[in-house]
Amino acid sequence: MNLLTVLAKVSSMTMISRVLGFVRDAIVARIFGAGMAMDAFVVAFRLPNLLRRIFAEGAFSQAFVPILADYKQNQSHENTQIFTQHVVGMLIFALLIVTALGIIAAPFIIWATAAGFTQGDGTRFELAVHLLRVVFPYILLISLSSFVGSILNTYGKFSIPAFTPTFLNISFIVFAVFFVPYFNPPIMALGWAVFVGGILQLAFQLPWLFKLGFLKMPKLSFKDPAVNKVMKQMIPSMIGSSVAQISLVINTMFASFLAAGSVSWMYYADRLMELPSGVIGAALGTILLPSLSKHAAANNMTEYSALLDWGIKLCLLLILPAAVGLAVLAYPLVATLFMYHRFTIHDAHMTQYALMAYSIGLLPMIMVRILAPAFYAKKDVKTPMHIAIISLAGTQLFNLLLVWQLKHVGLALAIGLGAMINMSSLLYLLHKKNIYQSKVNWHIFLIKLMIALAVMTGGLVMAQQFTPWQWETISGVWRCVQLAGLIGLAMILYFAALAVLGFRPRDFKRSEIN
Repeated sequence: MNLLTVLAKVSSMTMISRVLGFVRDAIVARIFGAGMAMDAFVVAFRLPNLLRRIFAEGAFSQAFVPILADYKQNQSHENTQIFTQHVVGMLIFALLIVTALGIIAAPFIIWATAAGFTQGDGTRFELAVHLLRVVFPYILLISLSSFVGSILNTYGKFSIPAFTPTFLNISFIVFAVFFVPYFNPPIMALGWAVFVGGILQLAFQLPWLFKLGFLKMPKLSFKDPAVNKVMKQMIPSMIGSSVAQISLVINTMFASFLAAGSVSWMYYADRLMELPSGVIGAALGTILLPSLSKHAAANNMTEYSALLDWGIKLCLLLILPAAVGLAVLAYPLVATLFMYHRFTIHDAHMTQYALMAYSIGLLPMIMVRILAPAFYAKKDVKTPMHIAIISLAGTQLFNLLLVWQLKHVGLALAIGLGAMINMSSLLYLLHKKNIYQSKVNWHIFLIKLMIALAVMTGGLVMAQQFTPWQWETISGVWRCVQLAGLIGLAMILYFAALAVLGFRPRDFKRSEIN
């Protein structure tokens, strides 16, 4: 199994989802803009999204996949099936309790995460409560979907889970285009889109789970030692894998006290960050964890370090130009995707500034997705947890220092600075504990990379001085054409510079036995 080929397949599937996500966000911005109703939806959707990262993509998968990989390597298929039945039984039990509590305690949750919404006539607060009660069951549905995806990933079926998020975006688009007039208030259509999207994502993966022989009736067991180990591993993993999302929730609370629209500006900027984060970051993390876990289970630390080297090199190679591109092309991106009808020029500039601040933290946020699984593969969940607590505290300190002068931009910048603390600490401890022994000549690699980035950045800055049309005065089609030209130029300059400096695709191939 060539991991570069797998990465390309997973990234292409994720790219489809992200492109549809941009279509969804463009439609939502066109219909709802960045006002009170959109602020309420963002707040209501953010907590289930946080819990999705905790129970699904984050802590659960990072606790579950290494133990599942161990079962796959050392146990019979029948024993592995029984293990997954017990795990899903416990997961459903826990999630039903969380979902019920979330629905009942919706007013308190909104007050705790967006206290600023209680100011004024309380309309935003009441709307956010109603929305939260509709979207909260999504946590149950998406967690089960991610449980299925973890099994498929462990057995090499990476493309199916990568394509699955597409169905949430399809649900958003269909509800926004066709069903908004039938809801009062109209923003409730987005709440129901989340609920239906969760059902679709789970249902889509079940046939592949059946083919692998894992579509069995859940069993609830409080005595299975392997299941209890997964659940115990989840507790520290919850913190270690969810710091960025916890920071977003805290930042939402800060932003709720700022000007109306601040929550939405940060949301739209964060959505643009999701393209490189999902296409490259999530894809790398997804394919690395099972392979790292396999090498750790076999105590093959040479291959373990070589695989981690490969992941870090690819991350730097692909994410650094994405971060620079997001910063340099922030306004063209926002204007092309969102600046229509109720989304004003002012909204576009405010979102642009947030995106530029977010882009500073793109690399460290994605590097954490690679470095933390390096500990999880060794079944060490406490080290990332301790580092995450420190970085979370650092993020809040930066929030307090920056929000008064920079407003919502300061909040976005604080998340990136906190991620830098997280990334650098994880990397330092991987070396200190002799878990990771690098074999790459990083000095030469990084110098060449910086030269290619400088060529790309200089070309983009110059090209924007000569764009034929102002972004505010042309139609959406011509904005897309102009933006596509700038993105195409950036890719040509960057990859041509890399080729001149001696980079070749074959240098990044990596084979693994499935």
